Amino acid sequence: RIENSTNRQVTFSKRRAGILKKAREIGVLCDAEVGVVIFSSAGKLSDYCTPKTTLSRILEKYQTNSGKILWDEKHKSLSAEIDRVKKENDNMQIELRHMKGEDLNSLQPKELIAIEEALHNGQTNLRDKMMDHWRMHKRNEKMLQDEHKMLAFRVHQQDVELSGGIRELELGYHHDDREFAAQMPFTFRVQPSHPNLQEDK
Repeated sequence: RIENSTNRQVTFSKRRAGILKKAREIGVLCDAEVGVVIFSSAGKLSDYCTPKTTLSRILEKYQTNSGKILWDEKHKSLSAEIDRVKKENDNMQIELRHMKGEDLNSLQPKELIAIEEALHNGQTNLRDKMMDHWRMHKRNEKMLQDEHKMLAFRVHQQDVELSGGIRELELGYHHDDREFAAQMPFTFRVQPSHPNLQEDK
């Protein structure tokens, strides 16, 4: 072990690059399946796998040929669940293509009848859903119309009240103006201030 941490890191980087280079060379030159996994002292992962395979396949081959069990029951169960989900997804993709009218040549009449019934039920549900949306739209439209009528009525009421108030104000103003003129005790006579505009005495 190299005691100096800096020298140890430099050596690790150089040796790691050399190992990965040799792994690539043996894979290309000898047509071998190679997988390399390296963890640094800090836990950083470096790995390489020949392009024609995957690291998981190499590990499966290793497990089969060596007899050593790499996966416990938990990982086996998880792998089986992943395979089940993949298979279910593939089946759903096939059913979707059938619903679209694709890849129907391999189906039997019984399977075609089931697809036809499913499409009919889907069309019925779709029509019902569209009717629900239409009814909701009509209800909203009726509510908006009623609200518009109510607002128009209130605006009309306010106009009537405002017009009546203005007329009363005008009548009261003219009446008060006449009373004010009748109560005037004297009148004013404007005399021009310019000497040339004054009346002759």
